[in-house]
Amino acid sequence: MQQGADIDVKGLSYKFPDGSSGLTDIKLDLPAGSRTLLIGANGAGKTTLLRLLSGKRLAPSGTIKVAGVDPFSAGLEGVTYLGLEWVLNPIVRTDIAVPILLDSVGGKHYPERRDELVRILDIDLRWRMHAVSDGERRRVQLAMGLIRPWNILLLDEITVDLDLLSRSGFLTWLRGETERRGATVVYATHILDNLVGWPTHLVHMSLGKVKEWGAYGEFEKESDQLGKTGNSKLGDLVLRWLKDDLEERGPRGGQSGQGKTYENLEGKGGYGLEKKVD
Repeated sequence: MQQGADIDVKGLSYKFPDGSSGLTDIKLDLPAGSRTLLIGANGAGKTTLLRLLSGKRLAPSGTIKVAGVDPFSAGLEGVTYLGLEWVLNPIVRTDIAVPILLDSVGGKHYPERRDELVRILDIDLRWRMHAVSDGERRRVQLAMGLIRPWNILLLDEITVDLDLLSRSGFLTWLRGETERRGATVVYATHILDNLVGWPTHLVHMSLGKVKEWGAYGEFEKESDQLGKTGNSKLGDLVLRWLKDDLEERGPRGGQSGQGKTYENLEGKGGYGLEKKVD
């Protein structure tokens, strides 16, 4: 794959193994070098979309193109997905030294990237993984996932355990990757700290659909018209979106398909069980 791959989604609909709807008629066009925030309440479909983009789930033929090819059938290289099953890897909770873990995923082959990530994420190479906090463990996991150069990075709420300073440094590094190498990032998150001026694009999802998407500049006028709440303009915009979604959806009341656990029928990735989370 060439550096700086784009993402093209047309008419993507997806159903879970029990027949419940996961996504409906998704359309997206995210250019190479973009930094996209994927916004939506829990259950909006964000995780499902990211797993389909990464090729971990089978999408209907012709609905997803990453760098011009189907991510499931082509077995893409250069696409990195960091989500639920990745952060639950039991290896990173054993009595093992950080340098051994980093070398196991290519640290010796990419020493400059390894050292840069260790510095940015404030990792202590003397740590033993069974004796660190969740936040410290997450820093090591991020370094492990990102040592090998990637062209498209799909992030699913993996910065939740990072402190404010670590998250700031990490987001700055991601911005540099997109600007230096033309790499592409899609980041699903509920945490908006340090994100003012960071995204180039926004995607707003609700109930398995994309309600709106586009370049961030297209939403600036809308954010200027919102009442101030003490948040950033981006925070005010996202808060309005989520309030509108709640009003449209109403109380959850046991919506069909939410929070269920299924057998992984697609045979790609995972740990034998597939939990629907967003």
